[in-house]
Amino acid sequence: MRHHPHPLLTACAGLCMALLAGCAGTPARAPTADTPSVGPGPRGGTCNAAPAQGAKGKQPTASTVEQARVASGAAMARVLRDNQPVTMEFNAERLNLVTDASGKITTVRCG
Repeated sequence: MRHHPHPLLTACAGLCMALLAGCAGTPARAPTADTPSVGPGPRGGTCNAAPAQGAKGKQPTASTVEQARVASGAAMARVLRDNQPVTMEFNAERLNLVTDASGKITTVRCG
């Protein structure tokens, strides 16, 4: 006599496998052109926003973001829109460049 698994158990197992398979193939989302994010570069460590204040008033082009990152000594930089929801963890190696409605950098801070 052959034992058949309970239909609910079979359905749950199938659902779990489908969910895991869907997660495995999800590609990472690339940064968009309007919010450049610069990762670790040749120089990077603890952020000091004071030397990067020259970025204020500029558009956050890749070049401007990288210059500010290097000036601050940060390992990475990100561009944020004013009042944009962001993660709350403080990262001492990250430079944040906050833009206004016109897209110009208004705030340069670490975190």
